[in-house]
Amino acid sequence: MKKNCNSILAKTVISLVFVVFLVLSASSGGISAEPFKIGIAQIVAHPALDACRDGFMAGMEKAGFVSGVDVIYDLQDAQGEISNAITIAQKFKDDKVDLIMAIATPIVQAAAQVTSEIPIIVGAITDPVAANVAKSWESSGNNITGMADAAPNKTQLELIPRFFPQAKRVGTIYNAGEVNSVVQVELSREICHDLGMELVEATASNSNEVLLAAQSLVGRVDVLYIVTDNVAVSAFSSIVKVSLEEKIPIIVADPTMVPEGALASFGIDYFTLGEKSAEKAVEVLQGKLPTDIPIGRLEQPEDLTFMINIDNAQQLDLEIPEELLAEGDSIVFAGVVWERGN
Repeated sequence: MKKNCNSILAKTVISLVFVVFLVLSASSGGISAEPFKIGIAQIVAHPALDACRDGFMAGMEKAGFVSGVDVIYDLQDAQGEISNAITIAQKFKDDKVDLIMAIATPIVQAAAQVTSEIPIIVGAITDPVAANVAKSWESSGNNITGMADAAPNKTQLELIPRFFPQAKRVGTIYNAGEVNSVVQVELSREICHDLGMELVEATASNSNEVLLAAQSLVGRVDVLYIVTDNVAVSAFSSIVKVSLEEKIPIIVADPTMVPEGALASFGIDYFTLGEKSAEKAVEVLQGKLPTDIPIGRLEQPEDLTFMINIDNAQQLDLEIPEELLAEGDSIVFAGVVWERGN
């Protein structure tokens, strides 16, 4: 009997020790605690912002945050409406998410308006200082950090005289209410002047107005240049329609739009932008304050790509100079994107 009592006592002690071990292990990270909740919102669905979103989640998984295990995502699309962006941000706040991934300037502004406590990782914002969501690139002074998608506008516009030496009038379409677009257009206006060209502007406040804006430029411009404007890009098919009908080539700031009907682009890789944003998010989840993490940019040559659409050139009856084809990192031909070296 005594032997049985000792045996039961021993088993009880072992069980208690095991329970204590589980509690201590969970608190020290040995066993996964509750997964992080991350709200991901984009102002509208289009290839660049989708790639940024996908790159972010891929970057998180690469860092060891497996979806459904270590992190749970709440994916939201504002469908181009500012009111929706604010509603989404409020939802994230009410749901007490651990972090917000805000893709595009209007989403960042909405999130910053709703919460000053939940860390916000920015993605695809041209100038966080001009957008009034950060005090400086080095330190936001608040709950914001991440990556900007500032396009190399000068290099992009310099492509125009290389493709079209006789071009003098460059048309652009943008939403005048979108800060990132206004910043780029103002800069583009100066660059065009320096290059001996004139920037002819047409505005559209929503995707339904883009076709009319594109048609208003017919007969007034030699080539179109589309910045990373969410309204214009979300209705890019309307711009392509006018381009093909009127034989007006398109140079774009966003390379993901080249296979969609543009002639060329020299710009950033949005999937890489998302991955780099994930690196900032990991730092925050590990305890670093967003204000102590500088807002980054993709500036290295390996982060930029020069893409040319031969299919589009043929549709427009254009011949692309051999020297430009030789410089291309990616070529669209026969409906396929061919990477240099493949």
